[in-house]
Amino acid sequence: MEYTRKYLDTGRLRVAYHAAGTPGTKKLLLLHGNLSSSVFFLPLFPLLEKEYEIAAPDLRGFGDTEALPIDATRGYRDWSDDAAAFVKALGWRSFSVLGWSMGGNVAMQMAADHGGPIRKLALLAPGSPYGFGGTRGAEGTLLQPPGLGSGGGCANPTLVAMAAAGSRLFLRDVLRKYYFRAPFRLSWSWENRFIEEIAKTRVGVDAYPGDYAYAEKWPHVLPGTRGVLNAMSPVYGDQRAFLALERKPPVLWIRGEDDIIVSDRSLMEFGYLGQTGMVGGWPGEEEYPPQPMVTQTAGFFDRYAEAGGSVERKVMPGGHMCALEHPETFVTILKEFL
Repeated sequence: MEYTRKYLDTGRLRVAYHAAGTPGTKKLLLLHGNLSSSVFFLPLFPLLEKEYEIAAPDLRGFGDTEALPIDATRGYRDWSDDAAAFVKALGWRSFSVLGWSMGGNVAMQMAADHGGPIRKLALLAPGSPYGFGGTRGAEGTLLQPPGLGSGGGCANPTLVAMAAAGSRLFLRDVLRKYYFRAPFRLSWSWENRFIEEIAKTRVGVDAYPGDYAYAEKWPHVLPGTRGVLNAMSPVYGDQRAFLALERKPPVLWIRGEDDIIVSDRSLMEFGYLGQTGMVGGWPGEEEYPPQPMVTQTAGFFDRYAEAGGSVERKVMPGGHMCALEHPETFVTILKEFL
């Protein structure tokens, strides 16, 4: 079945989205990650639409949604406020959320600020709740100066240039190497469609990756105030407030065992890149250790459970988008949780 984009003016912005399912069934909001769009969820639609009414918006800066700037000083709130306005415009009063990667952090922020209608949160490979880059240790202690090695200056400059140029060959290589665990490959038609969606990512200081500031200390970058990667920095994207929610929605945390993006050995994080010699000048583990993203997230959800929340944890074979490598297994886990 072909799923076509729809459009909805929410009062905040014009949102492009995909929807399917049966009205009157449980409602499920799907929030995609960085360098992607709602299209990345479409292979799962046939497995979900008989039991759920589903809607997957393109987040601000991605896909075909109106290209408004991202105020990074609000952390994930531009996206979470957009999502809250979207479900309100749909008329949804009660729903669960599946957030993948950055979309998982958006889902957590949505629960913190607009949590009343949210029944449950399924988080697939979310980033560390302490921010992406710029922290050390299981408790997410800020590197100094605050946010060192996080934000817009951390993007691979070749990736930024190739995304701006729309290089399909380069984006195909990125999709294959980083989103999935080799030797998995999408079908040629799906792969081409995903690449076209990545190419729609808005590139610049107000979108991906954002601006940055210079630091004297290695790796010489600090977060700016605009764009995607700065919103994810620990200076603005710390989500400890989630732990203090009075009404704590049940959480499913699911990840791929060979994820190389959100990992204690992330190929997107300066500490590990320096430790392995992929980025020169590393000052050593005492001064700049790799960020233990998975360890941080595990400890965070330990604290959530200790405060009265419910957390289920699942590890699947595969990479950052393990749900598409093993869709039936993933959907079975998701349905049992929901």
